Amino acid sequence: MTEPSTKKQKPDPCSFVIFGATGDLTHRLVIPALYNLAAGDLLPEKFCVVGIARKGMSSDEMRDSLMKGLKQYKTRPIDDAVAKRLLECVTCIEADPKDPGSFDGMRERLEKLESNRATGGNRLFYLATPPVAFAPIAKQLGRAGMLKEDGAWRRLVVEKPFGTDLASAKMLNGELLKIMDEHQIYRIDHYLGKETVQNILVLRFANGMFEPIWNRDHIDHVQITVDEKIGVGHRGNFYDSTGALRDMVPNHLFQLLSLVAMEPPAKFNAQAVRSEKAEVLAAIQTQNEAEALKNSVRGQYQAGKSGDAEIGDYRKTEEVKPDSTTETYAALKLTIDNWRWAGVPFYLRTGKALGIKRTEVAIKFKQAPFAMFRDTPVDRLSQNYLVIAIEPTEGITLQFNTKVPGPVINIDGVEMKFRYKDYFQAEPTTGYETLIYDCMIGDNILFQRADSVEAGWQAVQPFLDAWKKAGSKGLEPYKAGSEGPDAANELLKRDGRIWRKLG
Repeated sequence: MTEPSTKKQKPDPCSFVIFGATGDLTHRLVIPALYNLAAGDLLPEKFCVVGIARKGMSSDEMRDSLMKGLKQYKTRPIDDAVAKRLLECVTCIEADPKDPGSFDGMRERLEKLESNRATGGNRLFYLATPPVAFAPIAKQLGRAGMLKEDGAWRRLVVEKPFGTDLASAKMLNGELLKIMDEHQIYRIDHYLGKETVQNILVLRFANGMFEPIWNRDHIDHVQITVDEKIGVGHRGNFYDSTGALRDMVPNHLFQLLSLVAMEPPAKFNAQAVRSEKAEVLAAIQTQNEAEALKNSVRGQYQAGKSGDAEIGDYRKTEEVKPDSTTETYAALKLTIDNWRWAGVPFYLRTGKALGIKRTEVAIKFKQAPFAMFRDTPVDRLSQNYLVIAIEPTEGITLQFNTKVPGPVINIDGVEMKFRYKDYFQAEPTTGYETLIYDCMIGDNILFQRADSVEAGWQAVQPFLDAWKKAGSKGLEPYKAGSEGPDAANELLKRDGRIWRKLG
């Protein structure tokens, strides 16, 4: 076992201001992440948490509510002393973007609190709210002067989804950039808080064995999979207006794609890394309507059993339209128009109510020449894969061929597996700790820039348009608990390829 020895710096003193402090995201992820940072001695010495609520709530009531959430959603045993110290610095302030005057009152209370807590005026505003509230809240913060950097830093954290299509993403970027500078905006995607996702950069650029073969000459294709066992559950209203493509592809799957496909940055800093990620997303070939329909599959789950859970028809889910054409499964074939990846397809798939929960990136290498084995009993060579497993098990697997012991040449595929838990001791996390910590120290390397967001929507917009025009035509049913619609297999089969078997 090895333990990391690097001592992280403590962030500057600051106020951590949460809009949506009474909501699920705050209770389930944000406060548990802050607790874990506190337990690791990674919060500032001078620090306060300000919960913004639209309805009257006292600070004591908010502390009690957050403590209940912390105990319910904890990722590790709770140290009462640490929890008490964190929650003692929580203050509740009432403010509503529909009432501009409430933001003036908020500024006055915040300034007084900052003076008492000696935070130096540094502020991190976390919008744990529905997306429709992003722009109105930012506008009122800007109008009240709370985002102006005058000797202290001011940062705004925005949760996904960042827009619902290319037009809305551009509009939201435009509205935010009228109020503050790009360096102040932290567009958060919790997938980038996962250790294995961050390790993609290290795997590629810190190992001389991989970078020389990370190109079209050696890689046949790339598969990116984000499968979920659960159905839509109680999120019918949200999901039916969103769908699998909008919900997962421009953010989670494209973050994985950009890390796999980006060029080596000149320096390992936020500006260089984010520029390379934006470049590769911008290089995704834009497809016309006919190409988008040909190179995609959309499905919708029907009643079935996933694991031990019985899942009903998607269309019978509460708050879902009975004739809904919203997809719960999406598979895409994309190509990247640059020198490194010319001719290498990227296959993406994601869905709800599938037979297994799994997130992985599979790099399929080209087949070795077979000629030297043609006079042996060998029928075929096993597939050569490098698989980066992200959920539920974190690790890396390399699949290659070797000779089976015996007097004749028989070849079989074997695997070398690395699992994080076997090598490193690490406390369980929410996935938000690294991201929140980076927000506080001002490191935006793991956060999307405006051009990356827009490049992602540019790539998926043709699919959105084509699917909307097609309506129910081409919407493939699949049974809950299965691997998805059969048409997804056909998407690869016509290229002479198959999806990697999960499980």
